[in-house]
Amino acid sequence: MPTPTSKTPPSSKVATTTRFDAISRAELDRPDSRKWSLNEGTIGAWVAEMDFGTASNVRDAIVSAVTKDELGYLAPPTWARTTAAASAFFERRYEWAVAPERIHHVADVMGAFDVFVRHFTAPGSPIIVPTPAYMPFLVTEALQGRETIEVPGVIENDRWTLDFDGIERAFANGPANVVLVNPHNPTGAIYTREELLRLADIVERGGGRVFADEIWAPLTLDGPPHIPYASISEEAARHSVTSTAASKAWNVAGLKSAQLIFTNDDDLEHYRTFGFGVVWGSSILGAFAAEAAYRDSDDWLDEVNRALVANRDLLFSLVADHLPGVRAIVPESTYVAWLDVSELGIEGPPAKFFLDNAGVTLTAGASCGAGFEQYVRIVFATPKPILEEIIQRMADALARR
Repeated sequence: MPTPTSKTPPSSKVATTTRFDAISRAELDRPDSRKWSLNEGTIGAWVAEMDFGTASNVRDAIVSAVTKDELGYLAPPTWARTTAAASAFFERRYEWAVAPERIHHVADVMGAFDVFVRHFTAPGSPIIVPTPAYMPFLVTEALQGRETIEVPGVIENDRWTLDFDGIERAFANGPANVVLVNPHNPTGAIYTREELLRLADIVERGGGRVFADEIWAPLTLDGPPHIPYASISEEAARHSVTSTAASKAWNVAGLKSAQLIFTNDDDLEHYRTFGFGVVWGSSILGAFAAEAAYRDSDDWLDEVNRALVANRDLLFSLVADHLPGVRAIVPESTYVAWLDVSELGIEGPPAKFFLDNAGVTLTAGASCGAGFEQYVRIVFATPKPILEEIIQRMADALARR
């Protein structure tokens, strides 16, 4: 596997204090929080949720709907407002013009992936998953018994990127389908236009398709702007299906509302023959929340990105000071960091060591793909005092060995 080097972020090592830092552990550690209740008594730093709540206008939209008993099936007017808000957001933030009628409701991105595999790929064609990967892409039932080809990423110029030669080799036996998570979870890479074009060329020549998971697109921190895969060329638009959601950036994953975007006219027409059966899995409360998020919550989004930059910089400063054997590439986006702990000499799975000895719940690298057993994923979207406690606990656990 590639070996990252430790690198301090370019901004100040003294992270800016934000209003989110006043949130206490007592407020977060509650039984109805999956992040905090998975392993009782530990600090939850594993599931990709923020501990910052959501934007006030998103909360108001949800409360208003509940107060008015708007709790039925997703209605066409709500559907239309949400897709219009999403369309405007994509153009405003990414300079990507997507007509609202190309945007459809689905419960979540993995539900969109299920639709993609079932209806828009050749029967039996393999699924290429660049690794490290978002864990469900390697185990989901949506794979329907398909061959999964893991292609580990590479590090070039202190950045994680795709192994393009490896992806091309995966097409050796015929058309295949590529899962593209951009911005990338768990490495935090934001792929450049040149990288996306290179991937598109491989896929087009191989007669394949791309599922573009762009759920992290609003959270580019202080990195380069997000470039939607389908926007880079006519070929990419034709051979891809895109999905995104407000769930990561506005912390509303439990409301089950995502967007499924078709940039191929034939795909869109085909979807219209069965899509009515997909939309019912999408929540009306989630649609209200997504509409509010996409329509007029840019200030919240900008504030959250600034807070995450400060947290990321603090994390890497703390790691350098207290966990000097840990190596990592500074993420350009998201609120997860991908840490190589192979030099710490931990016996057994590192995530289990930190769970048992530090009381910190992390994501095991092994669940993100073969060869990443000596990595852990950490979520840094938490108040700074808690982030400091996480790293101190990890350091103390190592010192006690």
